[in-house]
Amino acid sequence: MPRFSGRTAIVTGAAQGVGRACALRLAAQGAKLVLVDRRADLCDGVVEVVEREGGAALAVGADMETQDGAQEMVRRAIERFGRVDISIHNVGGAIRAKPFWEFTGEELQAEISRSLWPTLWSCREVIPAMLAQRSGAIVNIGSAATRWMWRGPYSAAKGGIHALTECLGRELAETGVRINCVAPGTLDIGDRLTARNPDPITEQDAHWRQAALDQSLADTPMARCGAVDEVATAVAFLASDEASYITGQTLFVAGGATG
Repeated sequence: MPRFSGRTAIVTGAAQGVGRACALRLAAQGAKLVLVDRRADLCDGVVEVVEREGGAALAVGADMETQDGAQEMVRRAIERFGRVDISIHNVGGAIRAKPFWEFTGEELQAEISRSLWPTLWSCREVIPAMLAQRSGAIVNIGSAATRWMWRGPYSAAKGGIHALTECLGRELAETGVRINCVAPGTLDIGDRLTARNPDPITEQDAHWRQAALDQSLADTPMARCGAVDEVATAVAFLASDEASYITGQTLFVAGGATG
């Protein structure tokens, strides 16, 4: 029997990158999918792949920076499939790379809104549904960037996700609901469907961004970028019954780097 046969999995940020890789891996192993992104149409390609292989998938458009978005995600999942067994919280990503003191107040708030609130809201709204059924597995996506330079607010947001995971692991330990975190290092994402930073990139911005990448790779013992499938493999493991005695942990999938 497939690993996730009969189970429903939510994947946020499912249109591309790590989210897309996680969704396709879970679907290939039998999960019914709820694919969440700011624009549902961006998930159409993933839905097509899943359905072509005989699986079931629902695309949901929701702003995961808001509680309303997280509530809509869970409501639609239960309405369509009746339950939520797995929830992968992947929305986030550094918008800008530069020294901390160069961020404006608005830019600082945008980084936290992008990379911390979506996971907080997702956990807040999916946990009650899992508690009601006395089972579930949550996998948050953190980052090895918690110790890397030029991404201060993003690093703080991801560090918050690591801390949230540990706290909730203890709170949920006897409920039948497990929660863990996968922290990727520098990844080769390829072309993005939507740009993280829509603003024009100045020469100084490009310099800081390259400096951030150079530092990340310099601090990665394996000296290469990771692949999204390598992250998805770890996510699927923590979401599965094979990880039934693991909760509140952060697993670094970062070529030897740690946050």
